[in-house]
Amino acid sequence: MKAEEIREMSETQLKLALEDNRQELFNLRFQIAARKIKNHQRIPQVKRDIARIMTALRERDLMREYAGVDVESEIIESAPAKQETSRRGGLLGRLRGGR
Repeated sequence: MKAEEIREMSETQLKLALEDNRQELFNLRFQIAARKIKNHQRIPQVKRDIARIMTALRERDLMREYAGVDVESEIIESAPAKQETSRRGGLLGRLRGGR
């Protein structure tokens, strides 16, 4: 899952994806301990997805708290018109359209 895909998701979708990824991580660890699978490569991928989702949720919390911006309405309004933004825009840079 890429960061762009995660940013386009709603908050409820992110929470469901976070729960699913945590359950998958638990199942992978259990299967490896029971020696049912030998492929350990999926664990770091799931951990990265969990971290990306948690980061996106935290960014939205910070934007609500400090910028007074409702992220859900911003996503809905800006979803059809995809704009190129600077990768170094920071938290508030994406909302303002980059630097």
